[in-house]
Amino acid sequence: MKILDGSSLSKKIRETLRKKLSKISGPKPGLAVILVGSDPASEIYVSKKEKLAKEVGFHSEVHRLPKDTSQNDLLKCIETLNGAQNIHGILVQMPLPKHIDTQAILHAVLPNKDVDGFHPTNLGRLMMGHPRFVPCTPAGILRLLKEYQVEISGKKAVILGRSLIVGKPLAHLLLNENATVTLCHSKTKNLKAECQSADILISAMGKPAHIDASFIKEGAVVIDVGINRMNQKIIGDIDFNSVSKKASFITPVPGGIGPMTIAMLLENTLKAFEIK
Repeated sequence: MKILDGSSLSKKIRETLRKKLSKISGPKPGLAVILVGSDPASEIYVSKKEKLAKEVGFHSEVHRLPKDTSQNDLLKCIETLNGAQNIHGILVQMPLPKHIDTQAILHAVLPNKDVDGFHPTNLGRLMMGHPRFVPCTPAGILRLLKEYQVEISGKKAVILGRSLIVGKPLAHLLLNENATVTLCHSKTKNLKAECQSADILISAMGKPAHIDASFIKEGAVVIDVGINRMNQKIIGDIDFNSVSKKASFITPVPGGIGPMTIAMLLENTLKAFEIK
């Protein structure tokens, strides 16, 4: 069993970005993150994005808005950032408060500043096999698999979770790599049997340690996207101790996909700057 170490690969990617940025004279790529409310997990994540963006040499801004911010005020903030010459990437931290229409917000960010890859234009390009900005978590998963030379073409990939953030875009990325993809969700029958058929199993369910060794085929590659807080600890969807005994490759939580997501966000921001 080998660990798919997202922390070390993320560090390598950030160092490459830092070297590229050190050669840019004049204005640097600008990333603006909008955080509505004070969800503790989002706060930690946003602070980490801000810190790492500054470390590699980006111009970084965080716009913290109160939880009761109106949808109209949030749209005005996005409109201002859309027009800002020093901002090349805009990210609206999810989830948003329930009174705000998430789709309306995702549509409001200009496609060429949508470094999260959730604008319909960017999702459409991904579906057509001509991606521009790929959603960061799926992009990070694919990069990690390629770094460790995991064979994807011809393999059966099973994804647990069909969200717009992970499941759906990841399915298209893996299809583009010639995997056979099964997308499972809460209404899937015989979930265990689907998992047992997977050469590559990716879980983004949000159920702590739900997938144990009985779900896994011997030698499968297992990617854990779950971030679950229990008893002051962060654990994934995969029961690491039992599954690691059967898997050929496995990601840890933390230290697997989380760092890769931020690395891909920074790459997308540099790409937005270069396109401009």
